[in-house]
Amino acid sequence: MPQIRTLDLSDDATAAAVHRIGRAAYAVEAELIGFDGIPALGESLAEMRARPLNWVGAVTEDGVPTGFLAWEEAGGGVSVDRLCVDPAWFRRGVASLLLRHALTEMFPGRLVEVTTGAANAPAVTLYERLGFTRGPDFSPVPGLTMASFGRAATGTSWEGGRGSSGQG
Repeated sequence: MPQIRTLDLSDDATAAAVHRIGRAAYAVEAELIGFDGIPALGESLAEMRARPLNWVGAVTEDGVPTGFLAWEEAGGGVSVDRLCVDPAWFRRGVASLLLRHALTEMFPGRLVEVTTGAANAPAVTLYERLGFTRGPDFSPVPGLTMASFGRAATGTSWEGGRGSSGQG
C-alpha cells in the first residue's frame, strides 16, 4: 500500500505527476456525471501550481504518486478542494487511505467539507462510509448537480455549506 507524504509542487516531476493524475481522474468523473466542464480538466500545470492549496499524496515505495488530496483552510475548518486517484489505482483503497489519514492525522476534530458531482457514486459512497453527512445539492452551472458533504468537528454539527469543488 502506498505511503502518505506531503507533496511539493515546486518539484517539476511531482507537479507533472499530480497534474496527470488529476486530469485522468477528472476525465473519469466527467463521464460518470455526464459533464465535461469540470474546471480542473482545463487547468494548466501552471494554474494548478498557483492554487493556494496544501497537498499530500499516496506514494509508492519508488516515489510514484498514486493519488493526492489538496485542501485549504476555511474558517477554522478544512475545505477539500480535490481528492484524485490515478485510474490505474482505482478500487485499491487509495482514496480511503488519503481521506482517513487526513481525518485522523491532519484534521482531527476539525470540520471538513467537500463537494463532488452528485452522480459520482464512488465518491458519494466514500464520503458517506467515512462519516460525512450529505448536505444540500446545488447547481453551480446548468447541467451540473453537485453534492456537498461535511464531517463535523467533535461536539459540533455540520449545517451544510458549499465548500470548494472537490473530487472523490
